[in-house]
Amino acid sequence: MKKALILGATGQDGSYLIELLIGKGYSVHGLIRRASTFNTGRIDHLYSDPHVPDARLFLHYGDLSDGTGLRRVIEKVQPDEVYNLGAQSHVRVSFEQPEYTADIVATGALRLLEAVRDYATISGKSVRVYQAGSSEMFGSAPPQQNEQTPFHPRSPYAVSKVAAHGFAVNYREAYGMFVSNGILFNHESPRRGETFVTRKISRAAARIKMGLEDKLFLGNLDAKRDWGFAGDYVVAMWQMLQADEPDDYVIATGQSYSVRRLLDCAFSHVDLDWKAFVEIDKRYLRPAEVDHLCGDATKARTKLGWRPQVGFNELVKMMVEHDIELARRERVLRDSGHTMDGTRHAW
Repeated sequence: MKKALILGATGQDGSYLIELLIGKGYSVHGLIRRASTFNTGRIDHLYSDPHVPDARLFLHYGDLSDGTGLRRVIEKVQPDEVYNLGAQSHVRVSFEQPEYTADIVATGALRLLEAVRDYATISGKSVRVYQAGSSEMFGSAPPQQNEQTPFHPRSPYAVSKVAAHGFAVNYREAYGMFVSNGILFNHESPRRGETFVTRKISRAAARIKMGLEDKLFLGNLDAKRDWGFAGDYVVAMWQMLQADEPDDYVIATGQSYSVRRLLDCAFSHVDLDWKAFVEIDKRYLRPAEVDHLCGDATKARTKLGWRPQVGFNELVKMMVEHDIELARRERVLRDSGHTMDGTRHAW
């Protein structure tokens, strides 16, 4: 049985990757950060008591800011594959917390590579590493962007991802480690965090339809992105580590849409005109904007056989329908005098 260690296990991508790997017979270990509130909602359906004989998911406390902790977890798990999905991944927030973002995204990746290198040297075991990159690394480079496109990052998050990418290439070339970079374009799902624009829109459309909200505040509506389904993209991550040789791959649909088009698609699904509900808030504008990202995944199609399965309209519909169900439950609870956390209020 192969063993995989996933950093960022509780995130959107981590949850889909855990599902995929368990389905392929892996024993999966996830790194989670200690928090005073529960942060495992996306993977609770996959978790069972580790004392159960057929348990396949095991969680360990750790953080990319703690190199010693990373070494201990790796030595304990003895993984065959390591997937680094951990990050402070919100681009706008990275302008507010640039040092923290750089420490986790860039230096954190370096800490992980050093920990894996040390473990491999001592144990004599070969470990394959996946490093999660981002289309934000291309920044203002003209589309379509592929593996040969020069990086031009436009945020602390993007700069940090470029550094992590460079560390991965360096460790591959300097030490012969199996490290592959996945340069993933925007990938979304119903499990996307509520502060990301796709989920903000799908959630707002549902809640406005159900009478729970009446406004949605956004930033740049003209930005264009190449949006795909996260469940498709984790397949590419796994495929990269099954290849004969490590390499760098762009993962994208090859089609881009503006935020306006996303609004059209989401609100039309609930028979509303978004223009009656959306207002621009300058706080959501970036100091340095990225206007247009659209990826060319020819290399991944040719070498890995990867292709996206879920199209843009299907993805938006999936997200809106998920959020309509959540809004419907919230409306029922509110009308009965309760909140989503089960407490009761006098309205």
